[in-house]
Amino acid sequence: MYTLGIDIGSTTSKAVILKDGQEVMASSIVVATVGTDGVSRAIEEVLKESGLARETLDCVVATGYGRQTYEGADYQVSELSCHALGVHHLCPEARTVIDIGGQDAKVLSLNDQGRMVNFVMNDKCAAGTGRFLDVMANILKLDISCLEVEAAKAEKPAGISSTCTVFAESEVISQLAAGTGIPDLVAGICQSVATRVASLARRVGIKEQVAMSGGVARNAGVRDAMEKELGVTIRYHPMAQLMGALGAALYGFQKCR
Repeated sequence: MYTLGIDIGSTTSKAVILKDGQEVMASSIVVATVGTDGVSRAIEEVLKESGLARETLDCVVATGYGRQTYEGADYQVSELSCHALGVHHLCPEARTVIDIGGQDAKVLSLNDQGRMVNFVMNDKCAAGTGRFLDVMANILKLDISCLEVEAAKAEKPAGISSTCTVFAESEVISQLAAGTGIPDLVAGICQSVATRVASLARRVGIKEQVAMSGGVARNAGVRDAMEKELGVTIRYHPMAQLMGALGAALYGFQKCR
């Protein structure tokens, strides 16, 4: 049985094909905003990698920010449920999930069966999201993938006190003009994200083990800052950015079964 999960995020489209609810046959990540051809490209890539035809798929499930814009799905499911399913599948001991996406940040509390029992979300402000990091990287003339490398070089992380992205942007520019080094600024930016998201996590209640999902989970600078802020070890899986798509594929398998 083959199921396809599609996570249509605000800045990326992710796809995972699952065999019999266990084996990941293929996956793809395409950087593209909602409303573009990102979804079709992600599906095309994952089908090509798996060697399967669209007609051989038993179920297609869409999740994420733009799930209602995709008409080719058998089911449309909340990303909260899908991230819970995906994380539990790969990290069954996880009880708290921190998901930082392009436009929002979410913290989920799971029971021992991987079901979500509580959550809190920040979707009203870009602070503490991938968008915040994109804006800051642009100011510093850095590729987003370079942030964790720069943060690791920091000797004295800069204090970024503003919780608003617009004000934080001005603050970073001022510190640049004052001679603050790039590594210290990047470390301060990562710390700012961690502080913002940690406040959400405390509202849910931290239960170990803690795992991160979403694209920002790949940033070791943010993960390290989050661990220090919360005082816990954060589990990271290489498929962190694909957790939503994986969860969608798992949901499809459950429905077919």
